[in-house]
Amino acid sequence: MMAAPDSLQGAPLRIGVVGLGRLGKRHAQNLAYRVRGATLAAVCSPLDEELAWARGALPAPREYRDYAALLDDRDVDAVWLVTPSALHAQQIVDALRAGKHVFCEKPLSLDLAECERVLGEAQRQPHLQATIGFMRRFDPSYRDAYDKIHAGLIGRPFMVRSQTCDQNDPDGFFVRFAPSSGGIFLDCTVHDIDVARWLLGKPKAKRVYAAGTVALHDGLREFGDVDNGVAICEFENGGLAMFYASRTMAHGNDTGSEVIGTAGAMAIGRNPRVNRVEIADRHGIRNECTPTFFDRFEDAFLHEAQAFVAAVKQGPGGEQGGATLADALEATRIGSALRRSLETGQAVTL
Repeated sequence: MMAAPDSLQGAPLRIGVVGLGRLGKRHAQNLAYRVRGATLAAVCSPLDEELAWARGALPAPREYRDYAALLDDRDVDAVWLVTPSALHAQQIVDALRAGKHVFCEKPLSLDLAECERVLGEAQRQPHLQATIGFMRRFDPSYRDAYDKIHAGLIGRPFMVRSQTCDQNDPDGFFVRFAPSSGGIFLDCTVHDIDVARWLLGKPKAKRVYAAGTVALHDGLREFGDVDNGVAICEFENGGLAMFYASRTMAHGNDTGSEVIGTAGAMAIGRNPRVNRVEIADRHGIRNECTPTFFDRFEDAFLHEAQAFVAAVKQGPGGEQGGATLADALEATRIGSALRRSLETGQAVTL
């Protein structure tokens, strides 16, 4: 393993966060206050209200409205991209060419050719870390399940059932987002795709089938999208995955997975409880649920940031543990095939 550059071994990793929307704000606060070995050196946003928020909530990072100007800042070692999906590929390429390490929120791109272009650029810059934000790999419960599965606790895993189900939003944020989201499978199920491949040993997909319906949000029809979708994915090693995605849950964000093996099974997040309180009254016995994915994966977002900083400091060859660009390309490949299957009503062979 090559050592990290002297400039990074002892000094904090200086990170610039690009995009300060609802998730960007969370990442910026983690990097500013909760990640040892990192410092929030800069923020970038074209929006006045986001920069104003940064002035009040963060420890005086340098402000940029232009991404290229941030990349020219020699006092920034890495960029943290929380920007619209359509911008990801080019922004990653630009960062790598500027000599910056990159963390980018999912997806790598909605276009396979763009994914491959980014992967090619990263291969020409092997000394730089480039990670995609599939944060479930860092969730303590998913991590524990992964370790137990790969220790042989349930025998050979061969099937995953996984879901991403959001609490219904009557205001319809995701309907407004639909023109650029890539559809429910590339926006939501892409997390389940990555989890399934991760838990099954990273097999390649060979065939998928998807179907969906619009239960509540008719505005999605204009974009060929649905608010509830199901899918099946067959893998080359005989593994199977079944996916469910929903935008219409009444009780909260209900995200979880089940892994079935030859000697047992394991469930992660079957009950989406917000805490360990149970309420007993005339309606029965129940618990409250996590309202959003922020609440469900708060620890995972923090742990993935800590892992990224540690990997950069280890230098080339360091173990990152997160989703690689190749993992993200495969998730896009499968998600795109699911979207084609939904559109055509036919199974898609990859």
